[in-house]
Amino acid sequence: MIGGHIGWSQVAGSLALVAIAIALSIWRRVPLERELGIAVVRSFVQLIALGYVIKLIFEAGNLGFTVPLLAAMVVFGAFTARHRARRVPNGFWVLLFALGVSAAATLGLALVVGALPATARTIVPVGGMVLGNAMTSAAVALSRLQDEVERSAAEIEARLSLGATSRQAIDPALRRSLTAGMINVVDSTKTAGLVFIPGTTVGMLLGGAAPLDAIRLQLILFYLLAGGVAIAVVLAATLAYRGFFTPAHQLRDPSPFVIP
Repeated sequence: MIGGHIGWSQVAGSLALVAIAIALSIWRRVPLERELGIAVVRSFVQLIALGYVIKLIFEAGNLGFTVPLLAAMVVFGAFTARHRARRVPNGFWVLLFALGVSAAATLGLALVVGALPATARTIVPVGGMVLGNAMTSAAVALSRLQDEVERSAAEIEARLSLGATSRQAIDPALRRSLTAGMINVVDSTKTAGLVFIPGTTVGMLLGGAAPLDAIRLQLILFYLLAGGVAIAVVLAATLAYRGFFTPAHQLRDPSPFVIP
């Protein structure tokens, strides 16, 4: 198994690629070198901490210990995604609810139908994958929604003046936002095996698993991710759009909802 022979020297060596990314950012004057540096440091600290937490959970052998870990992931996921949609009213609470329902529904259904065994070794990594993809997609959908509302404000108000409800007035913008949020997972699922080899398959193959075993697990994960992302995106966008309107179906001024 390749994973058993990976040491800190190999991890340090892989930083050469990050250095190349930073150099390219500086060369092309894309102001991302600071963000890249912060991302590298944060990922190191966070993943090391996660490794110790997961180790303790695995050694305890108690499935109940996975609940607080997944709950913490939901909270931090909602907080992170909120900063991608700063002008969405009550964005944090909308995302918190959407991500929580997405994780619970996806993992719960997978356990009920027997797609996943009820073990911490399975639930923790799969739950993290579902939440990570749901967080990213929901953030994209809400970010697109806030842009669509600002760009189409005159069009939305015109529909309202003609007697449309807030849902009817915002429906075209809402549909574009839902599409933006889900397109990535749809494209990834469509092109798997043709354009790229998914990460889980790569990991299992490197670990010595049989190819078809790796493919079967990857298919399960793809379908879980598609469902989890769809639930999170639809819930988040459907709940969020209401905050842009008053109870009298008038479009609000978005400026009070901007967070620093």
